[in-house]
Amino acid sequence: MFDKARFVEEMHTQGYSIVPDVLSPEFIQKAKTELMQAIDKEAAYHGGTGYKDYGMVLLCSLYGGSFIELFNNELLNTCFNAVLGDGCTVYAYTSSSMPPNKTNYSNRIHVDCPRIIPGYITNVGATILLDDFTEENGATWFLPFSQTREAQPSREEFEGNAKRLIEKAGTVWFFNARIWHAGGSNHTDQWRHAMTINMCRPYMKQRIDIPRAMAHMDLSGVSQTALQKLGFLAQVPANYDEYYAPPELRKYKQPVE
Repeated sequence: MFDKARFVEEMHTQGYSIVPDVLSPEFIQKAKTELMQAIDKEAAYHGGTGYKDYGMVLLCSLYGGSFIELFNNELLNTCFNAVLGDGCTVYAYTSSSMPPNKTNYSNRIHVDCPRIIPGYITNVGATILLDDFTEENGATWFLPFSQTREAQPSREEFEGNAKRLIEKAGTVWFFNARIWHAGGSNHTDQWRHAMTINMCRPYMKQRIDIPRAMAHMDLSGVSQTALQKLGFLAQVPANYDEYYAPPELRKYKQPVE
């Protein structure tokens, strides 16, 4: 049973909360298949696998399928909404896969949000496990209670106090995007797959203009919930005609929070 009050308290105090069994086995299998296809397409775009972010799909929703269906997951949305409000939208939506016997750019100690506003969370991250995270395959390290800290911890301090995200596939690690964390190294012969969503307040800009990036896609069967989370209901008008359009034709359709 999901305890919403406890989840919110953990997010505001220790800076993270781990929620198990968010994804079904069927969804996980479908998402892993589609993710490998997307990784191959991104490598083709870069002309090979030698770029620093190999294994990271920059915008998962461009590949449709399970990457859009994910936003119909009630528990996932409940967790984001509990901290950021119902109108929150995607800032960034990437894969967090680790290639066999390699690490990637996530290995550095970093945060996913540059700003600190005392007592106010602007961005919530969610690492969505599609495989079991283990010590051997590069499970994420994170430093609890570090979300209010501006200075990066030293490698010695971080490794001495950080926790490891050793969890089962289907689990989601929600975190204040200000928490200091780092990816591990995959010492196995298999890919370790995950996705990461960075959700922000609805008045904030997205890292990529997702509605414009997806303009070529057929979205006729996509739910209103998924469209809202991807930012389609929070588009600012581009001209006078759009600004003065009747409410049902406006691009900004969600309530102001």
